[in-house]
Amino acid sequence: MNEITMKLNVDHLIMQALQEDITSEDITTNAVMRKAKQGEVDLICKEDGIIAGLSVFERVFVLLDQNTKVEFFVEDGDKVAKGQLMGKVYGDIRVLLSGERVALNYLQRMSGIATYTRQIADLLAGSGTKLLDTRKTTPNMRIFEKYAVRVGGGHNHRYNLSDGILLKDNHIGAAGSITKAVEMAKEYAPFVRKIEIEVENLDQVREAVEAGADIIMLDNMSPDMMKKAIEMIDGRAETECSGNVTRENIDKLVSVGVDYISSGALTHSSPILDISMKNLHPTEE
Repeated sequence: MNEITMKLNVDHLIMQALQEDITSEDITTNAVMRKAKQGEVDLICKEDGIIAGLSVFERVFVLLDQNTKVEFFVEDGDKVAKGQLMGKVYGDIRVLLSGERVALNYLQRMSGIATYTRQIADLLAGSGTKLLDTRKTTPNMRIFEKYAVRVGGGHNHRYNLSDGILLKDNHIGAAGSITKAVEMAKEYAPFVRKIEIEVENLDQVREAVEAGADIIMLDNMSPDMMKKAIEMIDGRAETECSGNVTRENIDKLVSVGVDYISSGALTHSSPILDISMKNLHPTEE
């Protein structure tokens, strides 16, 4: 993430996380460090994976003390290995101790998402199908989690409800029909917005095509039904499939031929990547 993105969209979220962790003081650190003392600590990876969120990790310490310096030996998107020294943090030992947990929480979470995303994206390599995330993100963590998906080789679906039109089953129910929902969306939305609609059977596929949807999401269909749907659509709309897509079952979808596969599991089910800060020591007497 660049400096502008940090200042406009990220800093306040990091500050909220720090305020959650330090309501008045870090009583443990203050007990053993009564005054400022310069030190350094190692950033070590404890398992193999893809690293993501280094700039966010650094920002935690810089927001606590702008004099903190971080030196990285890897970049976002790099493969990292168990035991690898990924960087060092230099500064007031009190800052290094107080910011440690929040900084690692971000880095572990984002790296876990990037790692899991890369594993699934690799399974789609050469298929022509793009892997998408969803809005199934942790509250107040969306900007971090969707960034991690990109680092892992995935692509972002709409960022939020203002970012695109996706007519799901309840929207269709509210409008009265697929045809009516698409008609109302076209009437209301700016012409630059694509209209995507979720369908669950072949009758709905036919209606969505005839209504002029730009993207048709095939939700919870079997691979055989999706193939029939794609034949029915015949290039008149882009296609996306969704519904409990995970690393374990995506192989069944690779040959279907959809343009996009969306997976909420990228952000709601990826495990963290184990990372730690070790070997803290003073650099001055």
